Amino acid sequence: MPKATAVWLIENTSLTFDQIADFCGLHRLEVQGIADGEVAKGIAGTSPIATGQISAEEISRCEKDPTGRLQLAQEVVELLRNQQRSKRSSKYTPIARRQDKPDAVAWLLKHCPEMTDAQIVKLIGTTKATINAVRDRTHWNIANIKPKDPVLLGICTQVNLDRAHEYAKSKFQAKLQEYNIDEVSEDNEG
Repeated sequence: MPKATAVWLIENTSLTFDQIADFCGLHRLEVQGIADGEVAKGIAGTSPIATGQISAEEISRCEKDPTGRLQLAQEVVELLRNQQRSKRSSKYTPIARRQDKPDAVAWLLKHCPEMTDAQIVKLIGTTKATINAVRDRTHWNIANIKPKDPVLLGICTQVNLDRAHEYAKSKFQAKLQEYNIDEVSEDNEG
């Protein structure tokens, strides 16, 4: 509803087009078109004061200072931050890519052994049962599973993979230090 807010600000304040455009997320020429009656015909104005987006004092402050920028009310800013934090997009994997997940699991188990099952589940959107079946080689399609990079398969991004791997390595190093183990040598495994 940025246009409705812009309509109200144009009709009820003496703010500049730049200030209104910046606050509403519109282009300056679009705000000018609203003021000229060429854009947003028939849109009723919505008061940002009534909706709690901004205070009347903030508007009067910016009316006095044409270079000032309108600031959202602190409650709105906190609400937006909380919504962004809580917003988790579910990972939808197309049907054509779902059969690639065991290949990605095999690659992660081979190349990132310090990653926990929970981290792998979160990274590529599989289940712990699938991870255990690939690890134990009891997966129903184990004969056809070949370790493949999940980034090349399009299951995750390189940035997410690197972030998850670094996090797993740091956790692994912390565990080693907790048990006073300096280094795990490949010669002494077992």
